[in-house]
Formats: sequence, C-alpha cells, structure tokens
Amino acid sequence: MSDTPAIPAYMPAPSPAPAVPAAASHAPALQLTGLVKRFGDKLAVAGIDLEVPAGSFFGLVGPNGAGKTTTLSMATGLLRPDAGTASVYGIDVWRQPVDAKRIIGNLADGVRLFDRLTGEQLITYTAMMFGLPRPDIAQRVADLLELMDLREAAGTIVADYSAGMTKKIALACALVHAPRLLVLDEPFESVDPVSAANIEDVLRSYTGSGGTVIVSSHSMDLVQRMCDHVAVIAAGRVLAAGTVDDVRAGESLQERFISLVGGRHTSEGPQWLRQS
Repeated sequence: MSDTPAIPAYMPAPSPAPAVPAAASHAPALQLTGLVKRFGDKLAVAGIDLEVPAGSFFGLVGPNGAGKTTTLSMATGLLRPDAGTASVYGIDVWRQPVDAKRIIGNLADGVRLFDRLTGEQLITYTAMMFGLPRPDIAQRVADLLELMDLREAAGTIVADYSAGMTKKIALACALVHAPRLLVLDEPFESVDPVSAANIEDVLRSYTGSGGTVIVSSHSMDLVQRMCDHVAVIAAGRVLAAGTVDDVRAGESLQERFISLVGGRHTSEGPQWLRQS
C-alpha cells in the first residue's frame, strides 16, 4: 500500500457532527414531502411523499426512468427540487445543507470522482473534507481498503480502475465519516460476488447498530433478501410503500412489482426470432 498522503497543517479543526434536534429525536431518517422535479416538459418526479424509518434497511425499486435517481438526488442535496421538502433526522436538507450532509453518506449515480487521485488518496481526501480527526483518518482508510478488497490497488489512480473497483472506492468514500444515513444508488452494480457479500455483511451490521440504509436497485431478489422496508416508484410517483411483507402481499417482490408497474409482455416474440 502506498503511503497515506500527508494531511496539510492548514486543515481546519473538525466540526462536531450536528446533534439531532430534541423535537426530532423520533423523527424518520428521511422524510420527503411533495417532492416535484421537471426537466423541461418532462415531469420526472410528481409529488413524492415518503417516510424512511430510522434504523431501517429501505429498498427503492422501480423501472428505468421511474424517477428513483432524481428523487435520491433531491433527498441528499445534489439536485434542488422545484417543490416540496426533504429532511434527514429532522434537519431540512435545503435549508440546512451543511448540517444535513454531515450525517449522509451518499453513493450517487453518475457523479464524477476525483479520478486522478489514487484510491487511497481519494478516501483520505474525502475524510479530510468531512473534518475527521487527523489521527483517525489513516486507520479508517486502511480499514475501508481492506473491506473493499482494494489494498493492492490503493496506489493506482482511480481513472485506471474497472467499473466494479470504481463503485467500491465510491462506496468507501460514502462510509468513511460513519454517517447516520447511507443512500446508495445501485451499490452492487458491477461488484464481484465476494466483495458484494462482504459489503452486505457490513451494511447489515451498520443497520443493526442503529444506522439507516436506503438502497436503490433493480434486483428484486437483493431487496427482498436484505431490506425490511421498500417503496415501489413508477412515473415519478410512489405506487406502494411499507414493510417488504406488506408491499409484496403474499407474492414474491418480483411478481408484486410487475403487477404494480405493468409492462409484462406475454408474446412469444416475432416469428423470425423462433428457431423452429
């Protein structure tokens, strides 16, 4: 592993994580109220109301173009909504963005990393940006590189990483400040099965200790296996939300999802595609 980059002497002293307001001690981990987003004439998110209980492992599922990524981007302060509010443990994401983002770990879809840094440097830089105590940073970086099976690639610039390695280093950056809420958009996409199993174990331990995870995924098996709550989104609206058992209503989550969003084709396909 390469030497951890020196932490500049001019880095400010770390700011303490914001205390959750007393009135919000029992607040949801995430509360979305009337979120709306348009892109030109397209209504991407059409007034979403959603509550994510603290300590839950919450799945967000929907077809392509359903508005999942747009919703999560507004919920985490990356994309300003046209209407509505988002709050994290009672902290308004858009009125108190610095306080809110201190307690969010975000693995966002399509956000560019500083990929001219090595993997080790990128995690270290992220830790510095969150104001972690200097003595803690090196150990956290080492722990995350071990967890993501990236020790041998620690000194390689991120631009040379594979898609799966890039996903893992981005997840390490989301975890480094031990956030209260993790928002993960397709966290297992392109990740190898061994690393995925290790990450699943860490996320289960994290929620077991009181943390909250929101995961957006196209894998119904993964969501049904890992999550205790789920919301189904289509056309920018919530079609169903609640515990996984309540939403699937006696069916598999895959079957329930298809019945909610529609779109299943029963045709055998065109004649020219048949082999006999």
